[in-house]
Amino acid sequence: MVKRFRLGCMGMAYVFLCGVLGASSQVEVVKSGAGKTLLDTSGFRAEGTGNPALFVRVLRDDLQRSGWFTEAAPGRGELTLQGRCALAGGRLQVECVVAEQATGRIRMSKGFAADAAETRRFAHQVADAIIEAVTGRRGMASAQLVMVGTRTGKKELYVADSDGMGMVQLTRDQSTVVAPKWGPGGQILYTAFLQGYPDVYLIRLDSGQRQQISSYAGLNTGADLSPDGREVALVLSKDGNPELYTKHLSTGRLTRLTNTRNAAEASPSWSPDGERIVYVSDSSGRPNLYLVSSREGRPRRLTAGREENVSPDWGSNGQIVYCTRQGGQYRIAVLDPATGQSRVLPVPDGADYEDPSWAPDGRHIACTRTANYRSQVYLLDTMGDRPIALTQSPGDWFSPSWSP
Repeated sequence: MVKRFRLGCMGMAYVFLCGVLGASSQVEVVKSGAGKTLLDTSGFRAEGTGNPALFVRVLRDDLQRSGWFTEAAPGRGELTLQGRCALAGGRLQVECVVAEQATGRIRMSKGFAADAAETRRFAHQVADAIIEAVTGRRGMASAQLVMVGTRTGKKELYVADSDGMGMVQLTRDQSTVVAPKWGPGGQILYTAFLQGYPDVYLIRLDSGQRQQISSYAGLNTGADLSPDGREVALVLSKDGNPELYTKHLSTGRLTRLTNTRNAAEASPSWSPDGERIVYVSDSSGRPNLYLVSSREGRPRRLTAGREENVSPDWGSNGQIVYCTRQGGQYRIAVLDPATGQSRVLPVPDGADYEDPSWAPDGRHIACTRTANYRSQVYLLDTMGDRPIALTQSPGDWFSPSWSP
């Protein structure tokens, strides 16, 4: 029989494979930038101070952060953003026109309205509408992040907007929480030590309801919801060894996917179609990424190397982002599971970058940046823009996960 146990710091480090990063055998360091469009926003104005001015400021910041635009001097843009934001009767009224400077061709002409109390969220939504109209791609401004923070002295869950603003504390357990993952339908999974043991919980943001979904004997962690929200992939040690399972939420049916005696599995992440799961195993002697069918089949190794590769996140773009260790430094890499090719994202400093999560735009990544023993959540651009700090509050911030 497997007994329940409490994990010390060293036990947690091993079980979660946290702080452990490594190198793939097929890694290429890329230092290319992204082409940008010159956007003149001088013709978009706020009528009055307060909420309209805040709307315009957030909108411009979102467009800049998207990576697709460079702010142009008046009259010098390839595209122009014209229109206004006004406050009337407690509601914001926005008129927005995006046009080509040279030809006058209209790329977008649309009106928007929302309650003034939702000014920041409203600006994020309009920014994403502009990005999609101009680039044909989904934006990330309207998305949110869940992360772990120590602002109160304890590890608790927090939710923030895509720019790190609007931070709201989600748990107040005075305990330790780790490994949050945002699933479909406003659901967040995480591991907590409420009873002194690692169990998996689910929070529904619309109601605030919390449900314990896995409390088997031993370890319960690494939970990730399937794209359809019906199943959860997680790591359990109820049979004596940390193995990868799936659990059907409505029936409770468990399916064991690995059988690696004397090894440990961790950090599962579903493919966008729900047919496969990428996870970490140290069955080869070092933690590396493996791929397995969510139904049955033999696992396939994705990365190799004498050091470690951990913390995978499979994005809606079909790419897997993960942590890799190179020369003692923790880096972020992107892997194409179809070809097995990886590339390491360049960073301009010697800090450690861990815990990556794909933004819904398929271009950006939120991750943990650690320097001088302090951790903050940063935004990385896979197309070359500089890293941007998303958290500035007291305490340490880490393990971010984007909403779908």
